[in-house]
Amino acid sequence: MGWLNGVLTGLTGAVAAYILLAALITIFQRRLIYNPDPRRTTPEACGLAGIAVVGLDTADGERLTAWHLPAAPGYPTLLYFHGNAGWIELRADRLADLTRRGFGVLMPSYRGYGGSTGKPTEANNDADARLAYDWLREQGVGAGDIIVFGESLGTGVATKLAGVKNCAGLILDSPYTSMLDLARASYPWLPIRRLLRDRYETIRHIKRVTVPVLVLHGEADRRVPVAMGLAVHDAVLAPAQLIVYPGAAHLDHRRYGSFDDVDRWLRQLPGRKRHSSRQTVLS
Repeated sequence: MGWLNGVLTGLTGAVAAYILLAALITIFQRRLIYNPDPRRTTPEACGLAGIAVVGLDTADGERLTAWHLPAAPGYPTLLYFHGNAGWIELRADRLADLTRRGFGVLMPSYRGYGGSTGKPTEANNDADARLAYDWLREQGVGAGDIIVFGESLGTGVATKLAGVKNCAGLILDSPYTSMLDLARASYPWLPIRRLLRDRYETIRHIKRVTVPVLVLHGEADRRVPVAMGLAVHDAVLAPAQLIVYPGAAHLDHRRYGSFDDVDRWLRQLPGRKRHSSRQTVLS
């Protein structure tokens, strides 16, 4: 019977280890989803001219840092929600590219990122997205001049916002179907549906979007599989375009010409034919 005791002891240890690991992942799950860098920098330190740093005060007493540049006459403003890692400085090249073309940009940092106070959660990010949208409207930017742009994690935030606020279009850069699906792929042996708090169910909320949608995805993306981008595109009920970049990985397809595609797509939107390609640097 000694062997049986050994088996039972091993099973008991394995169950205890499973429970402990599940508990740790449950407790620290938001550290797995969000990877903030709290340091604050300036646009000038990143080589960006003319971009202002603005503060957005939340209803629950936090303060968000955002970078803002008004659009050139006749151009839309991109309300840009970034990915889960780092801070705004990591998007400096993207900001430079977009603003050089004449587009306005408002990019808020999530709570805990880049000088913003508080802690990021799905509920907080959703509320703060609406706050950023309302701030743009208060600055005189019309709903027909706002394009909601989401990058990676931000695609979940952007999709939900575009489903509840009036805008001219939605751009999703490397979207996922849901955080549940991403978590299941990483932890297939855990009851993720019961454990996960922040779910970002893009595949469900995309059905509420009534404006044109552009989906960009790298075919070699290992963080967010391209199959998820295809599934999100296929779930759109509004006019939608999908562009897949062969050889591109996660968020590196700008060097494959994705922002040229963004420019072309924006120019053909209804009511957006007022602007043409622009390559001068705004200052």
